[in-house]
Amino acid sequence: MKKIDKYIGITVLAGILIVLLVLVGLFTFFSFIDEVDDIGKQRYGLWEAIQYVSLEIPRYIYDLFPTAALLGSLLGLGTLANHNELTVMRAAGISILRIALSGLKIGLGLTIIAMLIGETLAPSSGQYAHNMRSTAQSDHEHQQMVFSSRYGFWAHDGNDFINIRTIYPDGGFGIISLYQFDENQHLRGLTYARKAYYQNGQWLLKDVEKNNIDVNRVTRQYLETTTWEAILKPELVKIVVIRPQQLSSLGLYKYIDYLKQNGHRTTQYELAFWTRLSYPLVSITMTLLAIPFVFGSLRTVSVGQRILVGALLGVGFHMLNQATGNIGLVYGIHPALSALLPPFAFLGFAIFMMRRVV
Repeated sequence: MKKIDKYIGITVLAGILIVLLVLVGLFTFFSFIDEVDDIGKQRYGLWEAIQYVSLEIPRYIYDLFPTAALLGSLLGLGTLANHNELTVMRAAGISILRIALSGLKIGLGLTIIAMLIGETLAPSSGQYAHNMRSTAQSDHEHQQMVFSSRYGFWAHDGNDFINIRTIYPDGGFGIISLYQFDENQHLRGLTYARKAYYQNGQWLLKDVEKNNIDVNRVTRQYLETTTWEAILKPELVKIVVIRPQQLSSLGLYKYIDYLKQNGHRTTQYELAFWTRLSYPLVSITMTLLAIPFVFGSLRTVSVGQRILVGALLGVGFHMLNQATGNIGLVYGIHPALSALLPPFAFLGFAIFMMRRVV
């Protein structure tokens, strides 16, 4: 029996890996096509575009694995069905549940690997890719440069250096430090602001502490609001902002806690957090969903038809996931419910279909 389990597992593994390779290749290719339009902006050339797209591959692996699990399981088990191997196994007394467990073991193992990639490699490589891209596309003529670090976002605007610790969901910036230098690179001013918003072509700073540094003295001034003229635009800073879906679970948790302490909305980030927690359930559900279709209505159809059905199911899940997430954000539904409803709905559908063929 162990040989049969191993044989089923290897077949499912091969199917999932083949589909994952194809999907990642397609998404990487289309991503590169999108980057072609930006080639030539400042110092962003062909090599930089290739680097950026390559560094995004771990994220594609993480995002596309559930779909690959469904399509790959349909492909692998469908191949066994076309060769009548599943029929022979059933005649030998092997239950459909046993065959399903053999496939689920592989799906669970690959899910763990995909989660490790999504929690470690994908966030770090994505962060580096965005930093590299934004640096290469920075305005060299005006000496503008923006990059992200563990200490927030740093920008170089002429003789000024700006540190932004937080970018809020409403578009505002929090905890801003502005270092002003003269032509001889002497520090002439140091400004702290609790919040900043870009309005009418200039920055509006709130809760401001200004320090003017002269040769013989330093003067300090506290202001409720003040304006700051700068070439730097918020769009340039947002180039390096990682979307909540691209953060690790730990990173999302810490950022949610930070936003709560500062009285800001966290719904969007909580939804992304719960979506990440539901990832194992989604992947296992996609693998399980292939079983009833192979033994049921699709047992005599071609591989292409199985792939089509799998693609439709994947698109259906994606649409339901997006719809429940957006509806939850609009109507204030708890993020956990919005994130967990689609996978539990598809899990229930998979169990219902399984009971019809077992």
